[in-house]
Amino acid sequence: MPSEKSKKQTLRAVPDAATPDEAPLFKSIPDGIAEQTSTACPLCNGSGWEEVENRGVRRCKCLAQKAQADVINAARIPSRYRPCSLHNYYPIHGNGTQFRAFNFAVRLAREYPAVERGLLFMGTVGVGKTHLSVAILQELIGKGVGCLFYDFGSLLKEIQDSYSKVSQTSELGLLSPVFNTEVLVLDELGASKPTDWVRDTMMHVIGKRYNDQKLTIFTTNYLDQRRASEETLEDRIGVRLRSRLYEMCKTVVIEGEDWRKKKDAQSLEVK
Repeated sequence: MPSEKSKKQTLRAVPDAATPDEAPLFKSIPDGIAEQTSTACPLCNGSGWEEVENRGVRRCKCLAQKAQADVINAARIPSRYRPCSLHNYYPIHGNGTQFRAFNFAVRLAREYPAVERGLLFMGTVGVGKTHLSVAILQELIGKGVGCLFYDFGSLLKEIQDSYSKVSQTSELGLLSPVFNTEVLVLDELGASKPTDWVRDTMMHVIGKRYNDQKLTIFTTNYLDQRRASEETLEDRIGVRLRSRLYEMCKTVVIEGEDWRKKKDAQSLEVK
């Protein structure tokens, strides 16, 4: 009578000459993988193992997709911007600033980590600053680079909330990933009212990454050149911090009309 040990099936990969790039095949689903009834994936029925007729089973593609989704979630990329990529950023014909910004984004994503500075996308609303920033993160995440996205106003609010007695998050616990992530996007720099606390906090966060030589990408609606009575970026964040950004980032000005306003106008024309 065979022993229990001899009954246990030994799993081995089965070469698949017809499709070498696919996951390896096994004779049966490995022990410990419970049968699932989930409808999340029609290929594996939620088990993580896809059956291949007359050949065995292999790890389902949905596992890689789930892992990618988990990484995107961890990066805190807002759902509205998750579709953004370098492949669906379309510079307006004849707009040299948008083509230039796109080329800088492509170059950083392609050459990282062999880059010395991040990018500061500067321009009025609706010209694609956040789109390009997220698109860079998407490319780097695909290369296995640790990334994080934060709207600066939201970050400041979370820091303030951490001071509450009922908060379960400390300021240090909140800022640790911001300090340590390989690549950080800080969106809407200068949007918050520049109180002393806001400026001190910006200097603390950005100064830490500056000193640690961590790559950071910024977006801002404020320009360096004063236009009429409008404030400049230096007015919003202070002389010291603006000086550090010159060293941390390549300033990339993007011009153009607000695509959201243009899209709304086009929808009215259709109606």
